[in-house]
Amino acid sequence: MTSPAAPSPAIYVDVDDTLVRSFGAKRIPMTGMVERVRELAQKGATLYLWSTGGAEYARRTAAELGLEDCFQAFLPKPEVLIDDRALEDWKVSEIHPAACHSMRLEDILRTRRG
Repeated sequence: MTSPAAPSPAIYVDVDDTLVRSFGAKRIPMTGMVERVRELAQKGATLYLWSTGGAEYARRTAAELGLEDCFQAFLPKPEVLIDDRALEDWKVSEIHPAACHSMRLEDILRTRRG
């Protein structure tokens, strides 16, 4: 009997200074992260794009970068969390974009705290 595959992790990706950098009115794609998002989506990761700029801003950015189909949803970044667990008890890992770009895909998909 084969054991069921582990569910793909839910990965939340930020917009500003993760997928794009802004210099005044000019937006510059962070090509390494854009490609990494495509690779994660192709590997079956469940991806969500969020931003303090809101859900529509996240969606427009994904469309601008040709990544709209990589994400399950576009969300505002939360400001208040209502949960029975404290954040420090969450099984979540934080990966800086610079580190994410150099990590193997398998390690990103496996990375979980706790």
